[in-house]
Amino acid sequence: MFERMLEQKEEVRTVRKIVLWIVAIVLVVGIVGGFSVYTYIKGALQPVDPDSEKVIEVEIPIGSGLDTISEKLEKSGIIKSARIFKYYAKVNNEADFQAGTYGLSQSMTPDELIESLKTGVVYRTPAFTLVIPEGLTLDQIAEKTSEKTTITSEQFMEYVTDEQVIAEYMTKYPEVITDEILNENIRYALEGYLFPATYPFYEEKPTVKEVVDTMVDATVQNVIPYKSYWAPEDDKLKKSRSVHKMLTFASLLEKEATGDTDRQTIASIFNNRIAQDMPLQTDPTVLYALGEHKARVMNEDLKVDNVYNTYKNKGLPPGPIANAGTASLQATVEPSKTGYLFFLADKDGKNHYAKTYEEHLKNKAEFIDSQYK
Repeated sequence: MFERMLEQKEEVRTVRKIVLWIVAIVLVVGIVGGFSVYTYIKGALQPVDPDSEKVIEVEIPIGSGLDTISEKLEKSGIIKSARIFKYYAKVNNEADFQAGTYGLSQSMTPDELIESLKTGVVYRTPAFTLVIPEGLTLDQIAEKTSEKTTITSEQFMEYVTDEQVIAEYMTKYPEVITDEILNENIRYALEGYLFPATYPFYEEKPTVKEVVDTMVDATVQNVIPYKSYWAPEDDKLKKSRSVHKMLTFASLLEKEATGDTDRQTIASIFNNRIAQDMPLQTDPTVLYALGEHKARVMNEDLKVDNVYNTYKNKGLPPGPIANAGTASLQATVEPSKTGYLFFLADKDGKNHYAKTYEEHLKNKAEFIDSQYK
């Protein structure tokens, strides 16, 4: 009996060991399995390619449910797992999505995708924004770009003045970027063709090509609405109108005007002067000819012998002297109708207009000369 009791105790110990081993194994499997599941879900919720800039078109038909949308996103390569995306959206109570055609990217997060599908627009947070104000010259845009990117101003200028690059833009946008920019008197062929705007960039280090492409494309998109102006059917108008001339005219307004109304009035003055075969005599062209940025143009400056100097040369300069914005383009196309031939700005930037030279001299004495007595 004693031996039997010992055997039973040994069996109990063995059973306990087996149970403990089983529990330990189950716990380990559970932990490993749980971690694997966690890792899988976490990975499935990461962007497919965080560095991708490629836009993939995805159509979401009317009446599509979350299951259908998730499957479409997975088949399009936008997400890694339709099932995980669907569960993620459900857990966050997101289901009210808009039908439509979307331009999505593999670099978008689930939250960005959900926001896009809810609002009907592509939603992404840019890595940074590059602000290009109206009226900057090409070299000033180069400086602005160098302040926000890894692109130096020298690299920027080297790219925008490269003959092959210019030729490629002419080939890509033949209607807008024409051989007028190849005039030997033009300082920079692409001056005036980089649109001023606030540009979002979605990668930390865009290339100079990506930056300039974006700005040139913006110019194209902003001049196309005015095609009836720069590509008129009237043969007589064709001699005085083109995209290049429109951008050149608009650049003068951008540098001279302070308000939208001023732009339209000054546009009328330039048109009146051209019609009467008078030189435009606008100071910003003198500064551009000098290659300087000065607060005030002196009489000696007006004598500079340069094709951009509109005191010595009649008509428009050979090309833009800055990059004009929407308001200046609009004023170029829709100028006011006035009898003014002269204008000047006082110390506060307010413009004063005159129909005769005598009136202009009075304005000069009152608003300019009096400041320096």
